[in-house]
Amino acid sequence: QVQLLESGGGLVQPGGSLRLSCVASGSIFEINAMGWYRQAPGKERELVARITSGGSTNYADSVKGRFTISRDNAKNTVYLQMNSLKPEDTAVYYCNADIRWAYYSGYQDYWGQGTQVTVSS
Repeated sequence: QVQLLESGGGLVQPGGSLRLSCVASGSIFEINAMGWYRQAPGKERELVARITSGGSTNYADSVKGRFTISRDNAKNTVYLQMNSLKPEDTAVYYCNADIRWAYYSGYQDYWGQGTQVTVSS
């Protein structure tokens, strides 16, 4: 059983910063890409940022230059540093990872339970 556990969400004023963390635990043989998605009320879930096991990254245009994704492969952890936050960044942020639990298994898609980020004065 694999679990993703997010932390670091909260309430922050516009222009402020937050750092999200997501730890993968359980029966893990290998983790491929890891990423962050978000879903605002009434909107579809969207990609925020993604990082491969080799460190290649991609970002949504709306967060480029403000958010930075990174990972610690030894700790099975992915981070999202969010700076210059705007009210439109308010959403539930979900961690995602492609994980295989054995050398003979295929990659499966796993999601965390989500963490709320609210940007408001």
